[in-house]
Amino acid sequence: MPLLPRPLTRRQFSVATGAALVGASRISLAQGEDKIIVGQSAPFTGPAAQLGIQFYQGAKLHFDRVNAQGGGLRPIEIRNLDDGYEPERCAENTRKFIDDDVLALFGYIGTPTSLAALPLAVKARVPFFAPFTGAMSLREPFHRNVFHVRASYNDETALIVKQLTELGLKKIAVFYQNDAYGKAGLDGVTLALAAQNLKPVALATVERNSVDVAAAVQKLVAAAPDAVVQVSAYKSCAAFVRAARKAGYRGTFYNVSFVGTQALADELGKDGAGVVVTQVVPSPYTTTHPLAREFLDAIKKSGGTVQPNYSSMEGYLAARIFVEGLRNGGGKGSRDGLINGLESRGNQPLSGFAVSFGPTDHVASNFVALSMLKGDGTVRS
Repeated sequence: MPLLPRPLTRRQFSVATGAALVGASRISLAQGEDKIIVGQSAPFTGPAAQLGIQFYQGAKLHFDRVNAQGGGLRPIEIRNLDDGYEPERCAENTRKFIDDDVLALFGYIGTPTSLAALPLAVKARVPFFAPFTGAMSLREPFHRNVFHVRASYNDETALIVKQLTELGLKKIAVFYQNDAYGKAGLDGVTLALAAQNLKPVALATVERNSVDVAAAVQKLVAAAPDAVVQVSAYKSCAAFVRAARKAGYRGTFYNVSFVGTQALADELGKDGAGVVVTQVVPSPYTTTHPLAREFLDAIKKSGGTVQPNYSSMEGYLAARIFVEGLRNGGGKGSRDGLINGLESRGNQPLSGFAVSFGPTDHVASNFVALSMLKGDGTVRS
């Protein structure tokens, strides 16, 4: 495996992206410039920061590549505002983007934040593209301006439960974030277990942006589950794994993709050995899949500053599909053109990855796979 760039610190990322991340005074009117502007509200500080940083890096990698090639499109710029993974800040950022007439809202990170932005986007009829969440509450009811790239949490948790029960592990507990994201994951686990006439043996929560897991560890370890399904971000999930093992728990841990696989591996180090994470894109650590080969080649040609991981690859994939939608919509950078262009793609693989959009289907993929952390901070897929 090639040596990988080290993940950026929050300070390095802020310096690298400059005014794009700070609450800059006012974003120039997108439609009045010679650029296509998309707005991303995401965590770039706080316990979920790596998710925003990594997704942004992957998306910008492709946008920069397209800008360098030209090809009839105006330059694409992704502008960021930090929400710290807090819904109120995300809603305020979204209002700023809408007031400043960005073409689309792109790559929002998380369920509670995306839910805060969704009604604003729907009311303003601004495309809301590729949120980094699998919550069904963002997919139902259908909205014509909302497009999802990734599989749902129901898809991910169904695979987790299938894997565990096929291994004979039926005592399943759930450690989940006490918000819309955690409850979406819990709903998925409960639904999958109910299909086999099972129920979670124990439930425990952690607050968003917190690592106070002591009460959750005490409750779940006492239930002696075969496995714990975790539905939270990487800081709290890492804290739970460490504390549970210290308390004598010898079972296994499963996570949905939102946890941030590389960030979790970095947090846990040797303590991550055996921890399982579901994935909604192919492995970025090998060249087995055509999309991964393309992604790694793009990183190499850009100078190798982007760390290849699942989150950055999802950002890259989202940008690929977005640019394709722009081109199919006439390339002029209008909202209606983008929506029409995305809906017109039908069921056509993108670099070997199944992607499908249509007039009544705005969920591109249901791809889910399993990966496992190794004790050296790497990931086995």
